[in-house]
Amino acid sequence: MRPVSTFVVTPSIPSELLPLKELAYNYWWCWNSEAIELFRRLDSQLWEEVRHNPVAMLGKLSQERLQHLAKRPEFVNAATAVLTQFRSYMDTRGWYSTLEARPASYIAYFCAEFGIHESFSTYSGGLGVLAGDHLKSASDLGLPLVGMGLLYQEGYFRQYLTENGWQNEQYEEVDFFSLALTPVTSSEGKPLLISVDMPIGKCYAQIWKVNVGRIPLYLLDTNVPENTIPALRDVTDRLYGGTIDTRIMQEMMLGIGGMRALRALGIDPSVCHANEGHAAFFMLERTHQFMETYSMSFREAWRMTQASSVFTTHTPVPAGNEVFDVATLAPYFKKYVEGMGLPWDEFIQLGKMGEAKKEDGFSMTVFGLRGSSFRNGVSALHGEVARSMWSDVWSDFALEEVPIEGLVNGVHTPTWVAPELAEIYDRYLGSEWRTEPWKEESWEGVDSIPNIELWRVHQRRRDRLVLGAREHILSKHHASLTQEQMSTINECLDPDVLTIGFARRFASYKRADMVMRDMERLSKIVLNADRPVQIILAGKAHPNDTLGKELIQSVHQKIKEFRLQKRIVFLEDYDMDTARLMVRGCDVWLNTPRRPHEASGTSGMKAAVNGVLHCSILDGWWAEGYDGKNGWAIGRGEVFDPEEQDQADSITLYDVLEHAIVPLFYDIGSSRVPDRWVDMMKHSIRTNAWRFAAHRMVRDYALKAYIPAMDGFASITANNGGQAKEMVSFFDAIEANWPSVRVSDVVVHGAAHANVGKRIHVTARVNLGAIPTDAVVMQIVYGTVNSKGEIDPARSTPMTLVRNDEHGSIFEGSYECDVSGMNGCTVRVVPVHPALRSLADAHKVAYPIMTS
Repeated sequence: MRPVSTFVVTPSIPSELLPLKELAYNYWWCWNSEAIELFRRLDSQLWEEVRHNPVAMLGKLSQERLQHLAKRPEFVNAATAVLTQFRSYMDTRGWYSTLEARPASYIAYFCAEFGIHESFSTYSGGLGVLAGDHLKSASDLGLPLVGMGLLYQEGYFRQYLTENGWQNEQYEEVDFFSLALTPVTSSEGKPLLISVDMPIGKCYAQIWKVNVGRIPLYLLDTNVPENTIPALRDVTDRLYGGTIDTRIMQEMMLGIGGMRALRALGIDPSVCHANEGHAAFFMLERTHQFMETYSMSFREAWRMTQASSVFTTHTPVPAGNEVFDVATLAPYFKKYVEGMGLPWDEFIQLGKMGEAKKEDGFSMTVFGLRGSSFRNGVSALHGEVARSMWSDVWSDFALEEVPIEGLVNGVHTPTWVAPELAEIYDRYLGSEWRTEPWKEESWEGVDSIPNIELWRVHQRRRDRLVLGAREHILSKHHASLTQEQMSTINECLDPDVLTIGFARRFASYKRADMVMRDMERLSKIVLNADRPVQIILAGKAHPNDTLGKELIQSVHQKIKEFRLQKRIVFLEDYDMDTARLMVRGCDVWLNTPRRPHEASGTSGMKAAVNGVLHCSILDGWWAEGYDGKNGWAIGRGEVFDPEEQDQADSITLYDVLEHAIVPLFYDIGSSRVPDRWVDMMKHSIRTNAWRFAAHRMVRDYALKAYIPAMDGFASITANNGGQAKEMVSFFDAIEANWPSVRVSDVVVHGAAHANVGKRIHVTARVNLGAIPTDAVVMQIVYGTVNSKGEIDPARSTPMTLVRNDEHGSIFEGSYECDVSGMNGCTVRVVPVHPALRSLADAHKVAYPIMTS
């Protein structure tokens, strides 16, 4: 039955309580403990029922309760005080304001998912939560950033396990009007719409706004009456749901629709950041808009897009990088790209590596790499892996010269630190850990915290974890449980036992079952009468990942088979609420990926800032975070055959548990405090909290990516895009004349009796033909020589033009030998342009012709 009229009914809130409404409509409240407590005081039971959603709570509270609270001066005063704190925050300028002033503009941050809070189901896991933390830290730091994403009618699935442990998915319709969402309207008061052409028709989307502190997040919703075709209305139905065609339409709406939404909002960003390949299609529409604004060709506008775009890749697993079949892509893009004057084959080449084969698909990662000037992986190790994976995009350059950095992720400290621990930090560290968490000195005061105080707080968090885990299990199964099962749940876990947490997506490479490879040995560890251990696991498998679902089922069945239900539990439907409970209350955080497949792994960072000790394979963030004293490493970073690796790592894990972790935890002196364990907790906090703070991450993006891109944007758009047009002319001339470039007459002086500290002098001739010498850089490339006769790793130093003669240009240069062993050098010439951030982006290089 359809209504003849629709309208929104809002709660009648007494004037004394209006501060609650203002607070509820900005997610700042979710990282302010006083605001959270204020909403909980409204009705603690209802607060849990609405999944900590203040907008829904205000809508469900009875008028009697609201009127009662309005007459309580202490509550009204508390609400007013929190509102004052919020308004002060909104009016305060952050760290970004201390930098050199730049023309007012925006950084647009595109992502397919945003994990702001558990009540807002627009995230599936780590990528989304990272994006949410990025927005929160950008807000705290005062960056001029806006978020752009999609608003999913059914969000991501809720997880339910059958009796035999098989994962089922259930999708629940999201009531947008019970969330902190505001529809963006036109000057006539109508919903502001944008559209994207799809093969089956024009797809419209409404724009919604979410306030995340000072940061506006705009989300596109295709469930609007203007979309009369069901498939178009369903484009934003589910996060990562539907068919391949659905995914293409989602990513078109995110990228192309997102850029059009920004224009409709009057936002003209100077920098755009694609957080993973799903968002990379914004680069096409951004180019299209530049073409219109500056009356230029696609190639000229593409230079503008590259200069002002940032791309982050998150996936070191090849299968995780999205690739679309070219024939499937054609109906969606052929008309669009050819309408921009870009031949179809040239567009497809933008999504292919090096010498691509005809059957290769269109890689969203490659497209993102080609359309940006700053690219990064999300840890130092992942940067290395990404350079290797995508080196064919820059095939003429050495691996270490591939322009992909490793910029490690971080977590939003105020969101993840337990309130009880925050009070201790305030007392012993001052306010700097909140305001400047990226500074190492902000955490130096950790050592001054008395061991007994830190331990008592941690014990209270473990108590809360155990009680919370029991309540969680009961809430998921209360209707089907027998009395015996309820009794088992109420007896499961012990607040005084060493507790290990493992929570993440159940993908095969994450090896959630590694701790269960030898169940006999594990049983002895967890059931030890004197020094018992308990394990809490959680995580979802992607709906289409059968191997991941089988992994969950295997874990579930092994727990039952060995009757370990009181010592090992699996918490269904893992979300941000469960994550907070676990990272604040476990003693050890376990991570067992198959190296080097873990890009970063932010859950361990959240645990570390709470004093939870990390035990992990040396992969992702732990490869750079581990110092030998702040947790435990499983192995030394070696990589074997997968089966051999799994066996070796599991044995090492059991050894670490039995001989290091368990004895240290139970080494309790007369003070009833495990002092050596607490000392390690402090060292972990002191060494990890600042390094893996999202504030540090966002500052790194600002200094390394956003500000250089802003400067590049200002230069390339000046004089009606004059630099972009000049770049195309410059590289057209390079392309036409490069085949005639010849490097010859290379002479190396000093190699005969080389020793460390000696300088090697090199001269070479290059015939550039019609290319002027100031359009290139001549370099010596040098380093140690490997068993294949290649310079590895390669380093370079510039050479100086000495003179020109009838045969070309003579260059000379030198470098110092600083490593003993087999060394070598060569020379090369590379085009150079001031607008390029990396020489490799010239995609041209000439070396001496080698003769046998």
